[in-house]
Amino acid sequence: MQKKKSAPAADVKKAVGRKSMPVKILYYSAAAAVWGFIAGVVLLGYLSLDLPDLDNPPQPGATDIAVIVKAANGATLVRNGPTYGQWISYSEVPDSLIQAFLAVEDRHFYAHSGIDIRGLGRAVLSNLKAGNVRAGGSTITQQLAKNLFLSNERTLKRKAQELLLAFWLEQKFTKNQILTLYLNRVYFGGGTYGIDAASRKYYGHSAHELSIAEAAILAGLVKAPTRYAPHINPEGAWERAQVVLSAMVETGSLTPSVAIKVKEQPPIIKASAVGRDVRFFTDWVESEARTLVPTSRAKSMIIYSTLDPGVQRAAAMAMDRGLTGEGKKHKATEGALVALEHDGAVRAMIGGSDYGKTQFNRAVQAKRQPGSAFKLFTYLTALETGIKPSDRYTDKPITVEGWSPKNYSGTFGGEMTVREAFAKSINTIAIEIDEEVGRERVANMAKRMGITTNVMPVASLPLGTEEVKLIDLASSYAALANGGHRAPTYSIIEITSLEGEVLYRRTPVPPVPVLAYPVVKDMTDMLSSVVVWGSGKNAAIDRPAAGKTGTSQDNRDAVFVGFTSDITAAVWVGNDNGTPMSYVTGGGLPARIWADFMLEAHVGQPVRPLLADAGVYNTASEQDPYGLEKDKPKKKKGFFERIFN
Repeated sequence: MQKKKSAPAADVKKAVGRKSMPVKILYYSAAAAVWGFIAGVVLLGYLSLDLPDLDNPPQPGATDIAVIVKAANGATLVRNGPTYGQWISYSEVPDSLIQAFLAVEDRHFYAHSGIDIRGLGRAVLSNLKAGNVRAGGSTITQQLAKNLFLSNERTLKRKAQELLLAFWLEQKFTKNQILTLYLNRVYFGGGTYGIDAASRKYYGHSAHELSIAEAAILAGLVKAPTRYAPHINPEGAWERAQVVLSAMVETGSLTPSVAIKVKEQPPIIKASAVGRDVRFFTDWVESEARTLVPTSRAKSMIIYSTLDPGVQRAAAMAMDRGLTGEGKKHKATEGALVALEHDGAVRAMIGGSDYGKTQFNRAVQAKRQPGSAFKLFTYLTALETGIKPSDRYTDKPITVEGWSPKNYSGTFGGEMTVREAFAKSINTIAIEIDEEVGRERVANMAKRMGITTNVMPVASLPLGTEEVKLIDLASSYAALANGGHRAPTYSIIEITSLEGEVLYRRTPVPPVPVLAYPVVKDMTDMLSSVVVWGSGKNAAIDRPAAGKTGTSQDNRDAVFVGFTSDITAAVWVGNDNGTPMSYVTGGGLPARIWADFMLEAHVGQPVRPLLADAGVYNTASEQDPYGLEKDKPKKKKGFFERIFN
């Protein structure tokens, strides 16, 4: 039997090519499916490598560092770190809260299987129109997945894991269980996790009792819990809550008439014992604590501070009254105040008009021109070199290096004593004395007294054209108030761990003399003249006081710094953008705020003469101007010692 010849290879290829297009499509589709399945398995394996234990999710905020700041009397000023409330079951959650969350966070929660395609599409379109990321498409299930298991980092891997976990949650739990988990685990700002902790912090009651308005605020918080936290930014929180109420109207869970009524009645936010203004101080204290406790030992901590809640309240109220009253009339929008005990302990601090709007601390971070408040250092140098308060100078036109300073009044007063020139804040005589004693010596005096910023020996130095920090000015004046010793500011007495381990404890330091007592006494008398009959008459109160006014060019900054026998305080008012105020001088609004504050801060304190404790501190003499040669007698107990002894 004859064998059949095989067709040439080329003919076979042609035959296959003519007949196998559907086969090819099927083949490549199958191959793609197989490889896609393999790639999917590999991807799932990769995404699952570092997933946490799904059956034992970590406590929310478990990695957060808890920081508690306490006042000098032991009261808690602020608690930063995780705070948890009671577990609220689904049946116990107010219906208004559920409807508020669904309206603003996930309207199709009960319809989707973990991912809302429609919501995601809307978010993508919104972001494309805006040109940046403004809207998110995450469902409540996705948010829960992130809150339960993942970090907040924005990476493709984290987002893919979030989607994977969202599908897993939808398979493992019912919708009501997912919503219950979410409401009890989500972050609400202020270190609070879960609706009960947030309700107790912001309203002072359990989540069982939430009103519609309160629920709207909580539902609005999750978008930006730090920005909208009602204890910091009540106005912003309520503005966001009204968006939530409108969304509830759109979904039909609230009628328009009810929404209008609720919008007219914002809920009462539970106030801190010392007000939200204290956050300027506590933020500063926390940053200071990080420098005192080594990074290797950084952990959750309790910071025992020097702040006096009563003095802080007096400062907050005085600043608020000043800025909302006279300040509003004269275009002064911002202010700062720092009050010290004479050893440098910070008793009160106001860093701005509204912590909720800006956390920039003008008491310790801002550098401003102090105006004539800087003349203190010129006249201290003059007294040290032998010039007496009774010496006479002439207020007349003067020119230094082509510059001719003028007085605020625009006139010249002729011959007068040094005391009178200082009390009336005469610029020409201050410049003449500055040139006589030497600018370098004046700049060095400022540094010696406590100014930490770079001060250049320019001709206009006595007029406060070099920028300084308000807290440094307060420290410098406190060095006079205590009799001539440096008063470096401090705010922390002790830092412990939550378990009680001492991480830092302030060691009392011996007073460091910087001025001879005769110089201190003469300078204090001159500063008293400012308040009694000079440019600072508006700072006069019910007890002896001394201080100095300061106004920068074009009324951009106005300052008053002064002291009594118990407290030194510095006040600044102005505008952050440097806009001139309307006829505001250091002897006007700042002096009145200072007096308002001091009157309340001294309630219950006996009236004492200035420098009442100077003899205890100061051992200086004409032969030993800094008191370095004599044995120092027992000094007055400082703030730290009175607390712990």
